[in-house]
Amino acid sequence: MAGFRWRLRMAAAQREVWTGAQLRRLLADKAGLELSAASVSALLTRQPAQLKLDTLAALCTALDCTPNDLLELDSSSSPAVLAPSPSPARTAATGSRSRGGGRTPPPF
Repeated sequence: MAGFRWRLRMAAAQREVWTGAQLRRLLADKAGLELSAASVSALLTRQPAQLKLDTLAALCTALDCTPNDLLELDSSSSPAVLAPSPSPARTAATGSRSRGGGRTPPPF
């Protein structure tokens, strides 16, 4: 979520939303999302480690923008795809000692 804080501030400023209190009111009025003052402040001042889809949708509704206006894909690092580890019973039955049971995870 590189640049989220900056992009959120830009989207808010384009709609003349300058304070956390204004954004909090807008989220409640337009999107029906009640966030605490501390939560809104954190969105505006810190880079979030995670963001709920409901919150993202509410921000987009309140600011009349799209997720593309708030998020930027960092293509320099690709996420690791994790395969489920085999159950002990399955490993014993098949004699397989490889991780993931020799199956490849789906490509999504």
